[in-house]
Amino acid sequence: MQQNHSRYIYLLSAGHLFTDMNQGALPAILPFLIAAYHFNYAQVATLVLASTVVSSIIQPVFGNLADKTPRPWMMAIGVLLAGTGMAAAGFLSDFRLLFLSIMISGIGVAAFHPEGARMANKVSGDKKGTGVSIFSFGGNAGFAVGPILATASISLFGLRGTAVLAVPCVLMAITILSQIRKMDQAPPEQSRSEMIPEKPAEPDRWVPFTLLSLLLFGRSIVFCGLNTFLPLFFIQVLQQSESTGSALLSFYFAIGAASTLIGGRLGDRFGFVRITRIGFTLFLPVMAALAITRTLVPAVLLLIPVAFALYSPSSLTVVLGQKYLPNRMGLASGITLGLSVSIGGMMAPLLGNLADNFGLMAAIYAITAISIIPAVMSYTLSNEDKREKAVQNSHSLKN
Repeated sequence: MQQNHSRYIYLLSAGHLFTDMNQGALPAILPFLIAAYHFNYAQVATLVLASTVVSSIIQPVFGNLADKTPRPWMMAIGVLLAGTGMAAAGFLSDFRLLFLSIMISGIGVAAFHPEGARMANKVSGDKKGTGVSIFSFGGNAGFAVGPILATASISLFGLRGTAVLAVPCVLMAITILSQIRKMDQAPPEQSRSEMIPEKPAEPDRWVPFTLLSLLLFGRSIVFCGLNTFLPLFFIQVLQQSESTGSALLSFYFAIGAASTLIGGRLGDRFGFVRITRIGFTLFLPVMAALAITRTLVPAVLLLIPVAFALYSPSSLTVVLGQKYLPNRMGLASGITLGLSVSIGGMMAPLLGNLADNFGLMAAIYAITAISIIPAVMSYTLSNEDKREKAVQNSHSLKN
């Protein structure tokens, strides 16, 4: 990344953080809503549906719109809606209005991601793995920050403390709007004679993109399953306290966020497909080792390779999707960042039903088995690194 454009990737990462912070805050807000208004579990599940599945499913729609006519200002609208929609939740007692406000927050999340990922690709220059990993790190950090900020705000100010969530989002929306014009200028990482046109001449390749999507569907089920059952594994199987289970989940998230950054840099150096294959191939044995572990210290240590293997390819798969669909980067971003996540969310209740009927370890073993899908699918991916080198060599010969 060129020095004068690298600061924009950090701005986009901050926007990603404040956007996804609201999705991370919702699980922390729900217990307060239940206590205040006595909602049942079905209603709570409906609110989660309004936030996650709605936002995930419509992200490709926003991505398709971004491909037809880029709308970078949608990033500002997205972070604004995400924050104000979730902030309003603490002021509403009517379930229908509450559902609407949380759905508006989810729509904001959906609006931000495709344009944000497209712009992250653009301002990253020739270090796209590193740049998009920084962008992805912001989202991971947002999920971690959201519950902390929401809980602290409600504890201090009551349920209406959710208003605090709107403050950073409003400020970030204003900041993004003030920088859009400069950010939207193409980064000068190459001389004019070597500039690659913003709209690539090469065609979209749907077969490798479909294979990548199947990989991401498998990864999403594993990701959502671990988020749900990892604390319960430490509490019920390893006999730890609820606070220890929560703390270890935060530890896992922190390792995952750091691994996203590391994976981006490794991808730029050694190749996106190679690091993706290594990550998902490594995940299967370390997850299996965690599943059969019955003592605390080895289980905690295994969280490090488990998180690294699952998170290190995450930004690389986004860039690969954009490379496979160079003329539809917004759509590619919407699917890789949004729609694929909803698959895991929809499968999580099935894993829960499995745990209810056959015990928690049945769900853990199922997650381990499902991790075979991304491991196998990673070896079907088209190797973009070799392809791009061949293209570059052909251009050099012509010049």
